[in-house]
Order: sequence, then C-alpha cells, then structure tokens
Amino acid sequence: MGPLSGLRIIELEGLGPAPFAGMMLADMGAEVISITRKSASADAKVENSISERGKKSIALNLKDPRAIEAVLKLCESADALIEGFRPGVTERLGIGPEECMARNPKLVYGRMTGWGQTGPMSQMAGHDINYISLSGALHGIGRAGEKPVPPLNLVGDFGGGGMYLAFGVVSALLEATRSGKGQVVDTSMVEGSASLMHMMYGSLNTGMFDWQDERGVNLLDTGAHFYDTYETRDGKYMSVGPIEPQFYHLLKEKMELDDAEFEPQFDMARWPALKDRMTEVFLTKTRDEWCEIFDGTDACVAPILSMTEAPQHPHNIARKSFIEVDGHIQPGPAPKFSRTAPEVTKGAPRRGGDTESVLNSVAGYDEATIAALRANGVLS
Repeated sequence: MGPLSGLRIIELEGLGPAPFAGMMLADMGAEVISITRKSASADAKVENSISERGKKSIALNLKDPRAIEAVLKLCESADALIEGFRPGVTERLGIGPEECMARNPKLVYGRMTGWGQTGPMSQMAGHDINYISLSGALHGIGRAGEKPVPPLNLVGDFGGGGMYLAFGVVSALLEATRSGKGQVVDTSMVEGSASLMHMMYGSLNTGMFDWQDERGVNLLDTGAHFYDTYETRDGKYMSVGPIEPQFYHLLKEKMELDDAEFEPQFDMARWPALKDRMTEVFLTKTRDEWCEIFDGTDACVAPILSMTEAPQHPHNIARKSFIEVDGHIQPGPAPKFSRTAPEVTKGAPRRGGDTESVLNSVAGYDEATIAALRANGVLS
C-alpha cells in the first residue's frame, strides 16, 4: 500500500507529462481512473505504455452530454482531476474547473501545459524543446562552440512538467485537508524547467564558480575536465565528476595523473588542455577495466550504461531500481518508503476495460443505465 493509498484521481487521457504525473500518483498507491476518448481501437491494450501502469481505464464519447455528466459524477467522489489539454479545451467540453468543482468544492484540478494557462503564447502549439528554449535551460546544454543539444524530452515534459504537476497536486491535496477547499494547479513546463535551472541562475547571479551565460565552458556543462564523459578503449564511455578536492585527488591517484600538471583544479584556462590529456588516458583501457580501478572509491567515476545495460547493473538489481511488469522491464516506483512501500501490481489496462465497473462502483450507475449508455454510443 503506497503513501497515497485511498486517494482517487481522475485523469483525462493525453500525451506525455500529464499521464506521467498520473503514473507517479498511481505508483504511490492512488486510484487513478484514466478517461480515454471513444475510438475504433478503444478496446485495445496500450502495449509497452509504462505511463499507464496501475491505472483503470474507462472510454467515454466526450462529445455526448451524457458522457460529460458521467465525468462530473466521477468528480463528486474524486480527490483530484488532472488534464493536459490546451487552455480552454475542458471548459468547452463542459468539464472545466468551474463545472467540476461545483460538484465537489474540495476537488483539486491539476492542469498541465507547456506555456501555462495565461500569457501571449498560451494558445500556441509547442513541444518540450520549445518550452525549455524559453526557460533558458536548452541554451545551457551543449558543448562549447556547438549548438544546443536537446536532453531527450526529460527537462520539459517530465522533469519540469509531469513531476511539477504531481508535486503541485499533492501539495494542493494537503492544503485541502486543512481548508476543505480545492483549487486549480496551473503547471507550465517553461516555469518547471526554469525552476530546475535554479542553481545555474543562482551561480550566474552571484558569480559562483565564475559561471558564464555560455554553454560548455562552466563547471557542470562539460567545461571542466573533471566533469565530463570520456571514451574508453572499447568504444564505451565513463562519466567523471569529482568536484570536491579530496575526490579529485583520488581521480588523479587512480588514473596515475601527474599532480603538478593537474593542479590547480579550478584554473579554467587550463581545463581544455587537461581534458585532452584525460581523453588520452581513458582511451588506454576498456570500460570494464576502468570500472575495476574505480570500484569502491570516492573518485566519482561511473560507467555510462545503455538502457539495456542499466537494469542489469548489480547496484540497480540490489536496489530493485527496475521491475518487470507484464513481461516488460521498466523503471520501478521512486522514491522508496520505509513503511508504505509502493508496488506496481498491474501494467497498462485495456482501453475502456474498466468502464462498467468504475461507472457502477464510483459513479453509482446501475447495470441498466450502463447498458443504455453503451447502446446509445456514449461508452466504448
């Protein structure tokens, strides 16, 4: 039983960060009811869709007023609703915050967009790469003299989006236990990714680490020789990050680097030359050989593992960092808890597979009503 056991979350099915937030809540034990729109493939299971694990799925034709009424009925006993549509979409459907909270004043209404619910760009289309462009995050990711490199869609969609939505919803739920009132949570990927950049903005403001508004020349963006990645003799890679002097000393010791040549550590003018030297040294051994040299030390060096390698690493195995669900290896719930341990008991549901049971047990519809709704095309 996870720490959110007993909470009921309604999720209006979408793409990317909002379903990820729903997965986080479901992983922690919340009952998450995902409402999918009626479609020809509504009875098909979403294979390999990790973000749908642990949820219940109901399929409704949201163009029908009777389906909208069913959503509102579900909201009456829900703790929160989350959605990831453009601003105004749910209002036009008749299931915006005003309508839903009229049925349940304590409901938390979580909204996920790239630009936010307001502002001159709020109605524009976009994706992760665009949102992290506006926050300053993308500008800082890449090597010196080269163009910015998108970090997959981790920083906007999931780090600055889904995780902030989940955090915002849980925060509002805690507040609702005191006030008895719900509220709208307006999550913007621009603002979330900017928040993730707090340390870099702080360093730029204060001059810490001589931080510059350029990419690839600073302490944490591959500017430093002791915070970068290096190729090994077998074409694989190691990550290096001993920022603290005592850890840096261990790096020099294990790599048999010349003390005089590699000091002072923070002489930025010498970083490019020292990086070239470390590149040469790392190429003299395989990744496994370097792992053996650094194993058990505080030198802050680790192998760079592929997605197929990571679940097989002894540390990840010992921690149960990855799990198998319906035959698919995937990251397990995070973080871990000492008492209310989260557990994934099922993978992605069949689309609409829980329609009847949810409408009966949660919305209070009897079998005859559900049969009539299905016959009239309201359900899928």
